[in-house]
Amino acid sequence: MTEYQIKRGFKTGLSERMTDGLEKYFGVTADETDGRYSISYGSFLRLEVYTGEKEKTLICESESDMGIFDRMPEDEANAVVLDTNKRFRQYLEYVTGFNTKERKKNAEKAAKK
Repeated sequence: MTEYQIKRGFKTGLSERMTDGLEKYFGVTADETDGRYSISYGSFLRLEVYTGEKEKTLICESESDMGIFDRMPEDEANAVVLDTNKRFRQYLEYVTGFNTKERKKNAEKAAKK
């Protein structure tokens, strides 16, 4: 489980961006259960997203498909993993408002506390 801060100004409409982003970046409609949205895509067996306390954070839980390397040639599997990772980073930026560098900086600050 990873919790991501939401940039000021991005908290409004977080729930809508969270679900819209899954369709926009992964091209799949999420299954919803108790406010948690989950998909299966590429190297993700399961990616589940939901809002944190008072809708101030995004929480992501994921399960990787390690069997992908058994089912595909290594170069194809690597391409799928890289594509999934790229889409996930784009999704996080779309939902949180922070790019990768800013998310890393926020995570380092949080770790120091």
